Amino acid sequence: MHDTNGLRSEMRLLESATEGVRKDLFTDAFAFRPLPPLGDGHVLVRRAPGATGRYTRWLPHAAVAGLTAMIMLAALSERPETGGVLLAAFAGIPLVTTLLRPVGAWWLSIGAAFLSSLVIGITPWTASGFVSHLAVMTIVTLRTRPRLAAEMWLITAAFGAFVTLVRGYGYDSGTFEMSVLSGVLLLAVAAVRGMRESKEQVAAQVAVTEVERSRRTVLEERTTIARELHDVVAHHMSVVAIQAEAAPYRVADTPPELAAAFVTIRENAVAALTELRRVLGVVRSEDPDAFAAPEAPQPTLADLGGLLANVRSAGLTVEQVTTGSVRPLPQGVELSAYRIVQEALSNVLRHAPGAAARVEVSHVLGGLGLRVVNGRPDRLAKPSPGAGHGVLGMQERVSMLGGAMTAQATAEGGYEVAAFLPVVAGEAAA
Repeated sequence: MHDTNGLRSEMRLLESATEGVRKDLFTDAFAFRPLPPLGDGHVLVRRAPGATGRYTRWLPHAAVAGLTAMIMLAALSERPETGGVLLAAFAGIPLVTTLLRPVGAWWLSIGAAFLSSLVIGITPWTASGFVSHLAVMTIVTLRTRPRLAAEMWLITAAFGAFVTLVRGYGYDSGTFEMSVLSGVLLLAVAAVRGMRESKEQVAAQVAVTEVERSRRTVLEERTTIARELHDVVAHHMSVVAIQAEAAPYRVADTPPELAAAFVTIRENAVAALTELRRVLGVVRSEDPDAFAAPEAPQPTLADLGGLLANVRSAGLTVEQVTTGSVRPLPQGVELSAYRIVQEALSNVLRHAPGAAARVEVSHVLGGLGLRVVNGRPDRLAKPSPGAGHGVLGMQERVSMLGGAMTAQATAEGGYEVAAFLPVVAGEAAA
């Protein structure tokens, strides 16, 4: 019973290996697969001077063509008579075909070696054929999967041994040399290609990770904004409900219609507040029941003095300049403005230690302008590492308000964050 199971397992392995060889070397062996030119990101194209970059893209094709010409000339000089032309064709055609049909080119190279032995009556691996077949297998390995290299090597070795045995060439057939050199060469090429593909996979994974990290940062920032807006809106809705409930008692002989209107306002405010807490309150904590806690007051531009005092106590030299006619703004705008200044100053503390900063708040027609700029950091101070997503969070806040923002280095070696938060005419803090 055990022998039968073992035999079945071996048969399945043999069938699997045979199926793999069939797919690699026989299925669509002569399919049209042209070698593409080098991409814009290739190091040779990037470093090419001037307009020569477009010609550098075709460097692999030119290298194959040049190698083919040299091998064909060597074949002609190897046998100057009529046989030299056949040898040149046998060596050159498979090599050029690797640019268009790589697997088919290898079969052409094997066929050329067979015809060299059968028609011309020489060993299958002449000097030109030897080099040409090595070049063909190398290019095919570079253009296909590494597994194909082992399959080509095994068939090449078996073919050489078969021809040598049938034709009786003995040790002068070159089969041993071909087997050893091709094995070493293909192993090295496959290893190099495997390392290159591993680096590309790691680079792609790093890029995906960075995208996911940025996406997670945006989601976290939106969650923070949702929490803060929940506090702001819930506070105002609570005030509306309380004022609507107390209003009838502040007016003597309140008409029944007005009292009913106040009751309706209060009921709607309470219903809206309940729905708001149900939808947005869960983001305040991982515990869904925690949103019933009293809302924390959210900072506004009036609290910038305390923020600047805190960063000054941390060692940052910062000044504030306010221009324009100061007026009350919607609380969402004031909250976002405060957070943008807070994040910008935190970035100065982390990434530009020893630099002085300046905060400019401009009340202009149509909105609020913010500008946080710092000078050149102290060269002797060591910046603190950060995730690098502070600017992304600020941009998310600005975009949600329909504003615009820039963040860039200054000519003096510092950094500047500038934002504009629009305010609709007539809109003010509730």
